[in-house]
Amino acid sequence: MNIEFIEEKINEIIAELEKEVMELVTDETIDKQNTNLRMKPLASTKQILVNALDSIKMVDRLNREDMEK
Repeated sequence: MNIEFIEEKINEIIAELEKEVMELVTDETIDKQNTNLRMKPLASTKQILVNALDSIKMVDRLNREDMEK
C-alpha cells in the first residue's frame, strides 16, 4: 500500500477544505451564526479524513509488524 500517496491526496483535500473555511471566515456578507453552521460540515469532513489517515497508517504498521514475525 502506498501510504505516502494516500497521505498526499488526503492532505490536498484538507488544503481545499481549509480554503473553503477561509472563504467563509472572510465573507462579511454572512453573519456569525451562518458562518458557524456552514463551517461544521467542513470541520467534520477534515476530522474524518485525519482519522481515516491515522487508521490507514495504523493498519499498515500492524501489517508490517506481522510480516516481520
